[in-house]
Amino acid sequence: MMDPFNLRLALVSAAVLGFRHGLDYDHIAAISDISSVQANARDAMRYGLLYVAGHATTVALLGGAAVVFRIALPSATDRWAERLVGATLLVLGLYVLGTFLRPAAHSHARPRTRITLLINGALWIYWRLSRVFGGTRVEAPQIFKDGYGTGSTFLVGVIHGLGAETPTQILLFLMAANLGGVGIGLMGLLMFIVGLLLMNTLMCASAAGLFSAVLARPKALQAVTLATSAYSIVVGAIFLLGLGTKLPSLTS
Repeated sequence: MMDPFNLRLALVSAAVLGFRHGLDYDHIAAISDISSVQANARDAMRYGLLYVAGHATTVALLGGAAVVFRIALPSATDRWAERLVGATLLVLGLYVLGTFLRPAAHSHARPRTRITLLINGALWIYWRLSRVFGGTRVEAPQIFKDGYGTGSTFLVGVIHGLGAETPTQILLFLMAANLGGVGIGLMGLLMFIVGLLLMNTLMCASAAGLFSAVLARPKALQAVTLATSAYSIVVGAIFLLGLGTKLPSLTS
């Protein structure tokens, strides 16, 4: 059992690690994406926090399993999770860019979530194949046609919780459990989540404030939207190539 001083130091370190994790490149992309398609600051904040809650739920479940059941995640998880995040960021960035370049008549269309794009892409392929083999459905099936909803936003956060760095960091709680017991491991996990929620809440508030400030200024809104799209494309491509560790740290 750790002595009180080392325990406090370990818990503070876990909170700082969660706070730092909340500032990763992919979190910035996801929260700015969600905020940029909302009609007002309240919705931007609410949907951003739904994403954060989904992300924290995944971390809690994976971390809790690691601590309680001593389940070690496969060593390849980090690599595949990074590529999954990269692919979804790239698809979203390209979609937002395509929306940006459309005629003004279509400029009101709301970009959809990454998971929506992937599922609808799979449904479209299934629909095309069914048409080839005699299917009669005229239009391809789709989900979440109106973009972000409560359930879809939370789901994006849940899936995003599998993203870059999370699996490696959860192994730290497994190590803490092995060194100091399940209780200490769970306390460390809780402090990590507290730090994550704090940072991402600040990010949601900042993004909501930024996009609501430019909402009534079309040119400024277009510039911010284009920057968001370009950021998603660049970061997505880097993650997809497995080069996320080459990005400079945002906290150093």
